[in-house]
Amino acid sequence: MAELHGWRFCPRCGAELAVEPTRAVCSGCGSVYYANSAPTVGALCEDDLGRLMLVRRGVEPRKGKWDTPGGFLEEGEPPLDGLRRELREETGLEIEPGRFVGVVIDLYGDGPDVQFVLSLNWTAQILGGVPAAADDISEIRWFAADELPDEEEIAFTSVAEIVQRWRERRG
Repeated sequence: MAELHGWRFCPRCGAELAVEPTRAVCSGCGSVYYANSAPTVGALCEDDLGRLMLVRRGVEPRKGKWDTPGGFLEEGEPPLDGLRRELREETGLEIEPGRFVGVVIDLYGDGPDVQFVLSLNWTAQILGGVPAAADDISEIRWFAADELPDEEEIAFTSVAEIVQRWRERRG
């Protein structure tokens, strides 16, 4: 999809690329570049009242919509380390990942820049810190299972699916 969209020349040697839907092959040095889903992590954090923390996106795509805290993994970063880092960056909270909730494939972005993401999701226990919106979020809010935003208010299909799994587990 978008990962190789617009690629014409090899970033290693500058020769022309033969671009296919899922890969690009260099005619000069033989390098092969694959279109892969970008790995992301997300957390389902509950407070002492059993409410779920959602964060309002402060940036595009889907600015103003609700999301679970999390984000993209850095190259070579173990997923649980990335989950801890993202929560600290976005919310100021220190967490301990818990039960693996699931993996969902989704689209991130719009137009020609849209890309597939592989969303890895865990429950997480808050160990410390004071919740404060930072990085790319504008608000943090806690929702009881019967107060969750409607699906059209949630940023991504994968988040709506993971939140629904949380709601079903609570019900």
